[in-house]
Amino acid sequence: MNPDIHRERQNATFETEILTNILDGSAEKTCRRREIESLVINDPDFQHEDLNFMSRSERYDLAVKKSVQMFSKLKDYGICDPEEIYFYKRVARKTYHEAVGLHYVMFIPALSGQGTPEQCDKWLALADSLKVVGTYAQTELGHGTHIRALETTATYDPSTQEFVLNSPTVTSIKWWAGGLGKSSNHAIVLAQLYTQGKCHGLHAFIVPIRCMKTHQPLPGVLVGDIGPKFGFDEVDNGFLKLDNIRIPRENMLMKYAKVQPDGTYVKPPSDKLTYGTMVFIRSLIVGDSAVALSKSCTIAIRYSAVRHQSELRAGEPEPQILDYQAQQYKLFPLLATAYAFTFVGQYMTDTYHRITGDINQGDFSQLPELHALAAGLKAFTTWTVNAGIEMCRMACGGHGYSRSSGLPDIYVTFTPMCTYEGENTVMMLQTARYLVKSYRQVHDGKQISGMVSYLNDSNQRFQPRPMSSRPQVININDLQSLVEAYKLRAANLVETAVKSLQTDLQYSKSQEDAWNNNSFELIRASDAHCHYVVVKLFADKLSEISNTAVYSVLSTLALLYALHGVANNSGDFLQAGLLTIPQLTQITRKLKALMAEIRPNAVALVDAFDYCDEMLNSTLGRYDGNVYESMFEWAKRAPLNRTEVHESYYKYMKPLQSKL
Repeated sequence: MNPDIHRERQNATFETEILTNILDGSAEKTCRRREIESLVINDPDFQHEDLNFMSRSERYDLAVKKSVQMFSKLKDYGICDPEEIYFYKRVARKTYHEAVGLHYVMFIPALSGQGTPEQCDKWLALADSLKVVGTYAQTELGHGTHIRALETTATYDPSTQEFVLNSPTVTSIKWWAGGLGKSSNHAIVLAQLYTQGKCHGLHAFIVPIRCMKTHQPLPGVLVGDIGPKFGFDEVDNGFLKLDNIRIPRENMLMKYAKVQPDGTYVKPPSDKLTYGTMVFIRSLIVGDSAVALSKSCTIAIRYSAVRHQSELRAGEPEPQILDYQAQQYKLFPLLATAYAFTFVGQYMTDTYHRITGDINQGDFSQLPELHALAAGLKAFTTWTVNAGIEMCRMACGGHGYSRSSGLPDIYVTFTPMCTYEGENTVMMLQTARYLVKSYRQVHDGKQISGMVSYLNDSNQRFQPRPMSSRPQVININDLQSLVEAYKLRAANLVETAVKSLQTDLQYSKSQEDAWNNNSFELIRASDAHCHYVVVKLFADKLSEISNTAVYSVLSTLALLYALHGVANNSGDFLQAGLLTIPQLTQITRKLKALMAEIRPNAVALVDAFDYCDEMLNSTLGRYDGNVYESMFEWAKRAPLNRTEVHESYYKYMKPLQSKL
């Protein structure tokens, strides 16, 4: 064990194991998670060469092999709980994705959530056995986030009781779906439904694309891999072109919307039910954001504890770079953010399952807020984490650029989350539509509930008053005061956006032009709403903590997160009369004090995430802190070092030198 990192752990003011249990939900869940993870760590089948030393074809081959092994071993172990499957897979995959990941996170959930009992009985058994390997084909070459404009068609033929699917244009070719290129033999395809001469919008269809015996593409199906990407080298993201593909009427997912044998269309109770799978994935992405950032913070903070550099005082030993305030300001707010997003991710998972249960009982009242919250938080967390991973990488100096650090792989794997399952700007505007609608409902005399209930008294809250008469809302030492300030900031920005919209409408602009003309204000309102939700949920989580030492360190993190957000958005708080200019200096001093409080616990706080070395896959983030030895051993294994003299020397350099 590196002595620096050993000392860091000894100096912590709380017991790491207690915080780990809180993050897992209980000591029993921690024990079970570790038990499952050890099944992978001690399994020789999952020991292999570093993927960074493999070609793309080799990485895909290994990913398929892993997927098959995981499937077989999970069956052998009798692990069937979704959370436990997740624990097993995230160690087996390390920092990468499995080739058939969408089969589990989109294809099967879409079947379960949108299929009739009869469809589930038929298809889930096939999917669970991997006889059917599926993906989710939504995005097209010409359209992604704006899914209402998708061009793939499914036209019902009552004479044969079949749907005929077509890709009528080059822009209608399905694109990007993971596992589509080479792995899947079925796809859930989102297509415009036509029946009895009328288009009824997007619906989901189960479409065979490869022969279940030979795996060859079926007639009329053109399918393949879209080629190398920024990351995801082991995943066969694919394209799909359909030419008069006929499928039985029963292959349309009909839990809600239906097409009867004669072609009569039966509407669903809510149009948003078609997008249920997307809402599910967006909810998961919030939790995935927390995982990516907490891994990055673990690597950067552990490395900062063992890296010594420069001088604080002439003639003294080089200090740990974690002692530099500038390094703390890079990393500690991100550490606080990782904890905040962890708790928000847990909330989103619980909320999704609760509201899904309500929907199954016929109650759709909470679906609009879930849709809006999942969209906004998906954007808010992924934007933040995308920048945060890069900050962690740069905080590791030159060594962070090495693939051995693990940070480049985390980044290239995470960054597409800002665009898939809904491009973030559009997601924020979707949330804005819900906020505007909620605001207008309040002004029509309706009381609203949920996370937007703060809009109920927006009529009275922001009446113009002299600055001198406005109360000082923020107490920078009190978290609940900060939660209230974030709430007021969100209400103010929502009101500002709505009034700006109304002004444009009064000048005879169309709804569409007014919306586009105020998109900046609308995105700011959504961002403020999401920020309020995160601060509120972090504060709420503290009420569940009974251990005094853990409560103290988490309270410090929560206060740091909230104040750092105030400092970065001080203009909003000043404009709303929630902050005074002298308080800006006080906030800076307070941030410094909070970072000093966190400093002795920084390593223990990342240890509490409990990522084993096999999951981090990082020379810099090793638990034992033996960074330099690990980096040297990793470099020696690089393919270019397998021979002392590379063949290119004999082919190009030596002939040139012999002529001179």
